[in-house]
Amino acid sequence: MSDEAELNLRELDDEELVKQIQDDLYDGLRDEVVEGVDILLERGWEPYRVLTEALVGGMAIVGVDFRDGILFVPEVLLAANSMKGGMAVLRPLLAETGAPTVGKLVIGTVKGDIHDIGKNLVSMMMEGAGFEVIDLGINCDADKYLKALDEHKPDFLGMSALLTTTMPYMKVVIDTLIEQGIRDDYVVLVGGAPLNEQFAKAVGADAYCRDASVAVDTAQAFMARKHNQRASA
Repeated sequence: MSDEAELNLRELDDEELVKQIQDDLYDGLRDEVVEGVDILLERGWEPYRVLTEALVGGMAIVGVDFRDGILFVPEVLLAANSMKGGMAVLRPLLAETGAPTVGKLVIGTVKGDIHDIGKNLVSMMMEGAGFEVIDLGINCDADKYLKALDEHKPDFLGMSALLTTTMPYMKVVIDTLIEQGIRDDYVVLVGGAPLNEQFAKAVGADAYCRDASVAVDTAQAFMARKHNQRASA
């Protein structure tokens, strides 16, 4: 990045700089996003404010344009990578300040399936929306999911499959949760190209997420309901 460009970023007032970070994130410019985050922190912004206003705000725009077919998977992956650059700066600071997360997700591609682009996109978009994400990777059996649920106590369990032959394993995992008496402790989200609403219902999932943007919207809706229930209790 040139000195002139660096000088320009520093010349922006806070409002302009937040807008510029969002634009750079949208365009997949990781280094510029990281620099913008650093400048806001130097100016005394709380890490949580940088996260919500600059990064989450930027990814929200990406999510809408992805949903509406303006952006496609490669562009979203670039934007999410830029988000990760900013998060790498903020994450240790957020941990120090005990900043709240919107919710927590454990996610993995099911046993027998090694496809992960869709899952990775969901992980990045969820993180971009302020969720804490524990990504278990590919080829996850029921034991792997159970261990992660026990260790991380998430709000959501996400399962992905791209092969029709591996889709039924989602029911194996959900049946295992039922056997353990913990099914109602988690919201189970499922997704992947061959899935649909009927399949999700048939295996006992809480929701089918057509794409990463829908996954974020669904998770946010569940968390809003949870907070409302707590408030009225």
